[in-house]
Amino acid sequence: MNRAGTDSLCSTTRDYLICSQCHRVLSKEKKMLISQPSRGPSAFIPEKEFGQSNDADKLVNRLVEEYSTSGRLDNITQVMSFHPQYLESFLRTQFYMLRMDGPLPYHYRHYIAIMAAARHQCTYLINLHVDEFLNTGGSSEWLKGLEYVPQRLKNLNEINKILAHRPWLITKEHIQKLVKTGENNWSLAELVHAVVLLAHYHALASFVFGSGINPERDPDASNGFHPVVKSKLCVCDLANDNNIENTSLTSNNIEQNMDSESELEALMERMKKLQEEKEEEEASQEEMATRFEKEKKESLLVISGAFDTDMVSMTNASRYIEDPGFGYKDFARRGEEHLPTFRAQDYSWEDHGFSLVNRLYSDIGHLLDDKFRMVYNLTYNTMATHEDVDTTMLRRALFNYVHCMFGIRYDDYDYGEVNQLLERSLKVYIKTVTCYPERATKRMYDGYWRQFKHSEKVHVNLLLMEARMQAELLYALRAITRHLT
Repeated sequence: MNRAGTDSLCSTTRDYLICSQCHRVLSKEKKMLISQPSRGPSAFIPEKEFGQSNDADKLVNRLVEEYSTSGRLDNITQVMSFHPQYLESFLRTQFYMLRMDGPLPYHYRHYIAIMAAARHQCTYLINLHVDEFLNTGGSSEWLKGLEYVPQRLKNLNEINKILAHRPWLITKEHIQKLVKTGENNWSLAELVHAVVLLAHYHALASFVFGSGINPERDPDASNGFHPVVKSKLCVCDLANDNNIENTSLTSNNIEQNMDSESELEALMERMKKLQEEKEEEEASQEEMATRFEKEKKESLLVISGAFDTDMVSMTNASRYIEDPGFGYKDFARRGEEHLPTFRAQDYSWEDHGFSLVNRLYSDIGHLLDDKFRMVYNLTYNTMATHEDVDTTMLRRALFNYVHCMFGIRYDDYDYGEVNQLLERSLKVYIKTVTCYPERATKRMYDGYWRQFKHSEKVHVNLLLMEARMQAELLYALRAITRHLT
């Protein structure tokens, strides 16, 4: 091929992407409009999995009656109902944020939820809160975009952006700017309420995408089908697990079952070995610090999503945000900044964040603390088909790996356990769901811990969601503390 031909080829390939899984060539501009059947609450979990016992059904229905702000059993609630104890704590906390007495007007609360969800183009949550915003007296004019909202709401855009993608960048100067802007200033109580809402809905977007939450069924769509636009995703990444091309990528089921059984046994063996090593000899503080830094650096090399390229989708969600290209990936890919280490013993939720948030926004600290403890300690002492298993080590590895990606280090934790317990496919899933949730796919969900039950994978998603929320709150509350001192 002559040189001119080569140059032409290079310029043309800039307009295309290559799927890293099936190697299809896909135009960057191409969008696929597909009819997606509404088959239950989740596109990742078969509908038959949602058959509950009568007692569980009664409990969930009671919780919906008592705490649902939409007045219906929505898809998020149905997926979380695998874990009714946690669901009660979640719904109670969310209800308090949105409906109980607090510093912010009710319509502000829902608009802030919209702004937070828009950072990840989470149309499920945006649609939910557009309805709630209007029902609580919000102006339809504001739904045209940020330029139509009061300046003080618009001023939240910067911390919305930073908390969603790079919370380590938030400083006391960001806080001072919001509380000292004359007529558009925020009181500290209002700001804490807003920060809790932003962190809650950023993290909830992770759960929505990580669990494949389906759109709520449209009562006007008699055939139960929803038109869905997919941009910059390959056919093999569609959540619709009924398409032929997706199933053609699946290898022999018997071989897969054998592989996944051996994976499970290997994981159980590693857990047992780690426990024995811990009892025999503890690593030094220097060694633990070194292992943390190693894990933090390695987490930046975990590539998320199907395409190794920027993915900035201009959807209707973009009207509620500014700078849509700002994301965690800028830091991870280009190394423009150094991710500092946030030492948990210098500023922890239990010793610092809890008391500050409770002082400025009465009782929310207790509700959040109950929710964090609930998900962290939740266990049925099972792992896939095994019973009487202590899963504490696994739960702690999941929670601490999320915090590690945000630079938060626990001095008493050996980060060598993360590498032993979390396989690469799981790390890719965790990073995607936590940092770029809009890229999560059914293949990623199916690809890790293949012997585990769907309820166990939902528990993983709950842990990731709460770890992310707590990480955002720690950075924001530390900045507020520094502003106060």
